[in-house]
Amino acid sequence: MALTGVAGLAACGGGSHGGVGVGGAGGVGTAGGKPVVIDRRVKVSASPEVSLQVRDWQPPGSSTGPVFVLLAGLGGNARYFDSLAPALAARSRVIAISRRGYGLSDKPLPVKTATQYYEVDTLVADLKAVLDALGVRRAVLGGHSIAGNELTRFAGLHPERTQGLVYLDTTFDYTVEADSAGETVPDNRLFHEPRPTPDDGRSLQAAIAFFRRNSKNWWPALEANLRDAIDIRTDASVRLNTPDEVETAMDTAAHSFSPDYKAVRAPSLVVTALPADNRDMFPWLELPLDAKTQKDAADYLRIFRRVAITNSNQLVSALDTPNRLTLDNASHGDFIMEREAEVLRAIQFMTWA
Repeated sequence: MALTGVAGLAACGGGSHGGVGVGGAGGVGTAGGKPVVIDRRVKVSASPEVSLQVRDWQPPGSSTGPVFVLLAGLGGNARYFDSLAPALAARSRVIAISRRGYGLSDKPLPVKTATQYYEVDTLVADLKAVLDALGVRRAVLGGHSIAGNELTRFAGLHPERTQGLVYLDTTFDYTVEADSAGETVPDNRLFHEPRPTPDDGRSLQAAIAFFRRNSKNWWPALEANLRDAIDIRTDASVRLNTPDEVETAMDTAAHSFSPDYKAVRAPSLVVTALPADNRDMFPWLELPLDAKTQKDAADYLRIFRRVAITNSNQLVSALDTPNRLTLDNASHGDFIMEREAEVLRAIQFMTWA
């Protein structure tokens, strides 16, 4: 099915693009009371030729805060930050990037190896190229989920360019199996995220309805992310615009990278989303649940929470940071929207180097 793969997407909302710009210096404030976003394409590689989708929010008036650069998780794109970014842009320039392979960015197919063009070092080189093209000398980098790899690697390679780091519900080390303390995680088929049927891909509205049903909440940012993640065909049906080979390459490369936190010198903030009920963990479950599924869900949630807390503690310890925000009753996919005010306060509370 053409939409398979987007089902794991935890990203987000709007649809129409703002002004279109070329990857230049930018950074000019606006005279009104609201931030203005410029949509850019920034070339990051000549062989193969790759340009990235970049959304560049300019604050009203002159910037009083650091430049923020935001990266979505696996399957997500720049539109995932369509709510958080303009909120941050009240004081700062904010840049959201669709990494290669996703959204409206170019998607070269791997040729020589299964992960060619999608290794973490390649993604970090892309990030540096965007900062260079936009004239950004130093930035606070924020990354959701698997983007934590890029944050850690960039900070280690380019400490002089890294003003701070915001880890948005990321995993300490994707090469290490989670420790369930000897407990077996229930393998209930009802916990498997639903896969779209051909009917779910017959139109854009059908696709939106599918993802709305299977999300804790449905936000404009999630819809905008979805719109930039699919192609609409001549018969009005839709398909994921990231090729399977690229999705596999990105996933494999990300789960083969072990971060070196000892190389990180920048101040860091760790944000953790803890699911507290079935709606946080399995929003697609239909009520009422039978007794076995109720017990399995409770066991799954309990084990997951313990693993998530352990993971968060490891990340905080490795970064040697006192700065953390733990959000209970939150979903990995949409906590930056549902709990935006708390995330925003935590970021603005930081003293960036």
